[in-house]
Amino acid sequence: MSNTNKPNKDELCTLFRRFIAPEYVISDQETQKPYECDGLSMYCEMPLIVVLPETVEQVQEVLRICHRYQIPVVARGAGTGLCAGAMPHEEGVVLSLAKFNKILEIDPLTRTARLQPGVRNLAISEAAAEYGLYYGPDPSSQIACTIGGNVAENSGGVHCLKYGLTVHNILSVEMLTVEGEKMTLGSEGLDSCGLDLLALFTGSEGLLGIVTEVRVKLLPTPERATVVMAAFDNVQKAGDSVGGVISAGIIPAGLEMMDSHAIRAAEDFAKAGYPKEAQALLLCEVDGTEEEVSSHIERVEKVFQDYGATSVRISQSEEERALLWKGRKSAFPAVGRISPDYYCMDGTIPRSQLAHVLTEMQRMSDHYNLRVANVFHAGDGNLHPLILFDANQPGEFEKTEEFGGKILELCVQVGGCITGEHGVGMEKIRQMPVQFSDQELVQFHAIKAAFDELGTLNPGKGIPTLRSCQEYRSIESKEECSHA
Repeated sequence: MSNTNKPNKDELCTLFRRFIAPEYVISDQETQKPYECDGLSMYCEMPLIVVLPETVEQVQEVLRICHRYQIPVVARGAGTGLCAGAMPHEEGVVLSLAKFNKILEIDPLTRTARLQPGVRNLAISEAAAEYGLYYGPDPSSQIACTIGGNVAENSGGVHCLKYGLTVHNILSVEMLTVEGEKMTLGSEGLDSCGLDLLALFTGSEGLLGIVTEVRVKLLPTPERATVVMAAFDNVQKAGDSVGGVISAGIIPAGLEMMDSHAIRAAEDFAKAGYPKEAQALLLCEVDGTEEEVSSHIERVEKVFQDYGATSVRISQSEEERALLWKGRKSAFPAVGRISPDYYCMDGTIPRSQLAHVLTEMQRMSDHYNLRVANVFHAGDGNLHPLILFDANQPGEFEKTEEFGGKILELCVQVGGCITGEHGVGMEKIRQMPVQFSDQELVQFHAIKAAFDELGTLNPGKGIPTLRSCQEYRSIESKEECSHA
């Protein structure tokens, strides 16, 4: 049936209700309201319909119907994303995978787990704990975010420095094409023949297919893990000491940094024992055997002291270690207590540029008269500046958005990129031409077309049109690139 016979909203709901329980085909705006945005609430759109299937066969049928009538489909997990990657299309269907929340298998012999896409990140480690295993990537939203969303955005977390991102911790993905056909990318082995489509699919933001099952690697729980917390009286010393730790031959499990705004907010919220007078704080976790950890602690402590730390504290128990991380992982909601609104950015830079970029961000902060709280994965240079603003003030959101764009452009200028783990979505699409040439974007479009020729999977996200990129490049710094 061709697109010219596209059903109206009521007819489409009737089609879906033939195989999905009627209460899980949501068409009224009041019930749809929670689906209008993801964690980046500044970008919102009401969908045409929301569906919550509970079997793979139901998802296949949804995709077949939408493909037949060329109806946009936006896959959604827990909605914790921060790039408007799951923002609905006004003429499209939101395909929620919330009901796919079962851990299908944990195999302690192969150290793997087989999961449905709606399984929460933290639930994987909780289920694997009885076997002395855990799942490595741990985004700050791990209590809520799902493995399907982690695959879509190639999520990381505080321990990705040593253990890698999602792409390094999955073996295979079962997915459905835009036509509803099943495919398996990867295998149960450590490698697969042919093109590495699993790596291509990971981080593709719902543009290439729909995840229905994930097989992940599990890691043995370390014999010991200890956090070294160091306070500094300026951010440059803290930034320089990050490189000092790595150059000393130590790869920490996690190496995180917070500035003064984030320190005070997190401490007031979590009571983790952070020194509120510090201008910068580093949390460095080392793990491994007892002997290895003891040796690394001494070396890390000396590096911090050599770079001018005003105080160094070492966790003495698992409870204290967890509390120190609680402060870091609570930093985003904690900052929400000191500002009516905040805009969380996500860019990556070389570690050697940390001090320079932080200094430059402070200069831009003064220029825009907007405070910035910095919380980020210092070990791998993944920045998460939180720009504090008040959306009730006319023009302040637009100014904040411009400031955020300048931070991303700065990341590219120093040899980094516009995202580390949040994805591009709608939020960063205007900065894509800063990082990629027209020829590179042509290749992105070719890959998209190979999987989704009609462009109905998550349209308008991730890849700007070449016309809009040319418009972006033809104007000076303050004009925005239209991606309509």
